[in-house]
Amino acid sequence: MKNTGILRNIDDMGRIVIPKELRRQFDMGENTEVEIYTNDNTIVLKRHEPNCVFCGNERDLVPYKGKLLCPECIADLKNSL
Repeated sequence: MKNTGILRNIDDMGRIVIPKELRRQFDMGENTEVEIYTNDNTIVLKRHEPNCVFCGNERDLVPYKGKLLCPECIADLKNSL
């Protein structure tokens, strides 16, 4: 992990501001969804990338009943019926 040297305080509502430089670097505009992970005593923020609910593929996704599916999993489902 790379230390940016940037410090921020958590406000009384538990919020923290991500600096503009980092938002630009990671193409994070207003209303960008962010995933939150933990690893031991570390909190990791990751820009959310939509993926297939079955295999995790991130390309050519098709929405179905509020979920995203890739063509390969759609074909597998069709073949299993």
